[in-house]
Amino acid sequence: CYVCGKRGATITCYGKKCKNSFHFPCGRENGCISQFFGQYRSFCQKHRPAQTVQAHQDSQTSCIICLEHVEEKLSYQTMVCPNCRQAWFHRGCIQQQAFHAGLLCFRCPLCNDREKFLPEMSSLGIQVPARQPAWEAGAGFTYMYQRHSRCDTSLCLYAQGREQAEEEGPWYLLLCSSCAAKGTHRRCSALKDVTATWECEDC
Repeated sequence: CYVCGKRGATITCYGKKCKNSFHFPCGRENGCISQFFGQYRSFCQKHRPAQTVQAHQDSQTSCIICLEHVEEKLSYQTMVCPNCRQAWFHRGCIQQQAFHAGLLCFRCPLCNDREKFLPEMSSLGIQVPARQPAWEAGAGFTYMYQRHSRCDTSLCLYAQGREQAEEEGPWYLLLCSSCAAKGTHRRCSALKDVTATWECEDC
């Protein structure tokens, strides 16, 4: 490894005629870049790709993610959105956002651009995992996908109970067409067996 001098370096710089090899942790700590798409190329500190976009900072520009001060110019640690050129951020901050957002939701936190932003960040070594956003994982949003499934009339006539319904006919459960928060069997509200919409008394 050209960084630490120890054996076992399996990553070789893709730069022309460059023979520098390094361990992934060593490279990450010393400004090397590894790309996580296509040919999965890696570059040493000397040959790494850099942003070429012309962007001007206002005085005391802050990282749009952590709100801490950023360097006064583009560098390995300081990056800018190639689209709006107003969103500045630290490499570590945008990497964390990429981990949380995943491939489908990763975009500029200021202008919401994806077309220029994603390829640029990926080429600069930001790893964007191909998975759903972290905020949609687990059971955090399960309740949003639940459909109301109860007859709310004062007197439910269905022998199987308020919580049961059939796929068609008089015991089909209709939800309020306005709020979808209340339901009724067709027969319980004296509706025809082919009625397709219903609105609760509150709506």
